Amino acid sequence: MNKVRFGVISASGMAQAHMNAIVANRSTQLMAVCDIDEERLNKCAEIYGVDKYTDYKEMLKREDIDAVVICTPDQLHREMLEESLKAGKHVLCEKPMALTLEDCKAMVRVANASDKKVMVGQICRYTPGFVKAKQMIDAGEIGELFFVETEYAHDYSHIQGMGGWRLDPLRHGFLGGGCHAVDLACWIAGKPTEVMAYSNKKMLKDWPTDDCTIAIMKFPNDVIGKVFVSTGCKRNYTMRSVFYGSKGTIITDNTSPHMQVFRTDADCGFTTPMLYPININNHNAMGEIGDFADRIIKDLPIATTAQEGASTVAAALAAIRSAASGLPEKVDYNFD
Repeated sequence: MNKVRFGVISASGMAQAHMNAIVANRSTQLMAVCDIDEERLNKCAEIYGVDKYTDYKEMLKREDIDAVVICTPDQLHREMLEESLKAGKHVLCEKPMALTLEDCKAMVRVANASDKKVMVGQICRYTPGFVKAKQMIDAGEIGELFFVETEYAHDYSHIQGMGGWRLDPLRHGFLGGGCHAVDLACWIAGKPTEVMAYSNKKMLKDWPTDDCTIAIMKFPNDVIGKVFVSTGCKRNYTMRSVFYGSKGTIITDNTSPHMQVFRTDADCGFTTPMLYPININNHNAMGEIGDFADRIIKDLPIATTAQEGASTVAAALAAIRSAASGLPEKVDYNFD
């Protein structure tokens, strides 16, 4: 195989970001799109010049589709992933992988039993500022990591989703959007073993879940961290993150053209950071699609597997449980 042929389930804005990436990549080809909203579907099919479906199972019957991208509401991910694998397709499933551990466990089982590749779309792993930060940390450039903090600040006041799918009581903001920050912390520091969280609801008072959560996490190697999520804040969208090491500190986000780096060996000392230019690409679907296709073509292991996606959900759900109970919560990574 030298080209991966894709079908995309959804004609949403995020789905179109993936379609743009598929069209732009030499190793991929867009074959079809599916959506139950016929007006949106028709416009999308016309833009990309591809076949259209209102029933994703009909699209899955096509033998000239090798892989699918699932960009539907989170509540639908499990069924669509299972049906796609049953149809013999590789799957890129948007985050969060699912809203319950039960669904995650079922998805991990079916992914493990399949010979097809499954990737969970944790897009922060392709954001230039975060990629650079991880490279520097892994190379020891700021010494031994001891504290990480990430945040997901995004005003959801006017983005309830088609049919209000973001208002599902199971789609807590710390999971639905905050899984970005949780996954970033896990990618940098490893999987947390214990979480303590507090939350409140002072902004989105008509929503079924709290809109502000702060979670303190214990990571491997005695690293501690903080994840802050607000879905009702009044500010520009950001995922500002700070990584503290024994020899320096990295401050970066997904919307700024530079990252700040402090080092003990820097001539400028600690008052003035070194600025690294960063390409702003906070939803780097091009990088994600390219990596997924390359791993399919070369038959390489997937980095963000179903197990990884489920682990991020497990950590987020532990924080939600802790905020409700007022007690620390252990994170269960047993998906058997």
